[in-house]
Amino acid sequence: MELPGFVWALGGFFLILTPIILVHEWGHFIAARLSNIKVEEFGLGFPPRAVTLFERKGTKFTLNWIPLGGFVRPAGEDNPNVEGGLAGASKRARFFVLIAGSAVNLIFAFIIFTIMFMMARPVTEIAIVEVAPNSPADTGGLLAEDVFVSVNGVEIGESSRALTQQIRENLGSEVEFVINRDGEEMAIFATPRLPGTYDASNEGALGIVMGGQETGEFTNMGFGEAAVTSGETIFGFIYSTVMLPVQIAREQIAPEEARIVSVIGISQIAGQATQNSVESRSALDIMWVMGAISVALGFTNLLPLPALDGGRIMFVIIEAIRGRRIEPEQEGRVHAIGMAVLLGLMVILIVQDIINPLPI
Repeated sequence: MELPGFVWALGGFFLILTPIILVHEWGHFIAARLSNIKVEEFGLGFPPRAVTLFERKGTKFTLNWIPLGGFVRPAGEDNPNVEGGLAGASKRARFFVLIAGSAVNLIFAFIIFTIMFMMARPVTEIAIVEVAPNSPADTGGLLAEDVFVSVNGVEIGESSRALTQQIRENLGSEVEFVINRDGEEMAIFATPRLPGTYDASNEGALGIVMGGQETGEFTNMGFGEAAVTSGETIFGFIYSTVMLPVQIAREQIAPEEARIVSVIGISQIAGQATQNSVESRSALDIMWVMGAISVALGFTNLLPLPALDGGRIMFVIIEAIRGRRIEPEQEGRVHAIGMAVLLGLMVILIVQDIINPLPI
């Protein structure tokens, strides 16, 4: 019997997202311990508390009723008068604790990707799964099951990144696609649409759905090559995120295509990866999504926004430049306002992902 999508999403959340969140909190916890900062609680899930599992070195390890990742509660998080607390620690110690969660997320992603690239896996070609009617791909003559060889002279390997980049850089201009159709290579020309000339919530600029097509061959990398490829993959994710506003401003990508998702949307992606891995009896899909989400969590938490780790780091940097710290009450108010804004945004995104699920 086929499981419904929400069951896969729920399973994907626990299998993929929960470990990523716990790894992040574990980074904060270890850094606090190394800095001699007291940690009052390390919780699995979110309060209310269900049970205290055990207590060690002054830290309560608890199991909580809301099964959404976990948290670390350092002593004196916002009160510098608490002895041995976070806010009363040195600037170096606070910076170390705050950045450690994201750093461990990136290390975790590096390890996952390295192992993944070292595993034997089928070679994948980027193929067209579906062509939208009356789209540039349709009028240009591209068909489902066509395999991309190159675009404007740039070779397409196992990643769709080069293909996507060439399309975004040539909106409104004719692009040469060399494709393999039934064993024969041919050149086809199509002009990706400019933003505003199509429904970007349903289609891309070219009007295709891409997917991977296995060749039946298997390949794997040695440790060195896998480690380098892992680093390049992480850099690629971060670079794409940083460049996204620039691409929107340059109209290389429509705002609708740069959709921000909530935990619901992320769970949906994780659920699809889990389903693919179960059906293919391979952990590659789960590992890829786990690594990608870990990079995303680590990077976004470093953004200089109030209530995020990056926002708190920003106050430490300001303190180092000014030579004195901003009043804890003022900093606390800024973070409280930031948290309220983030929670409001989260509610909006959750509603969006429920009403308009991701087209996976």
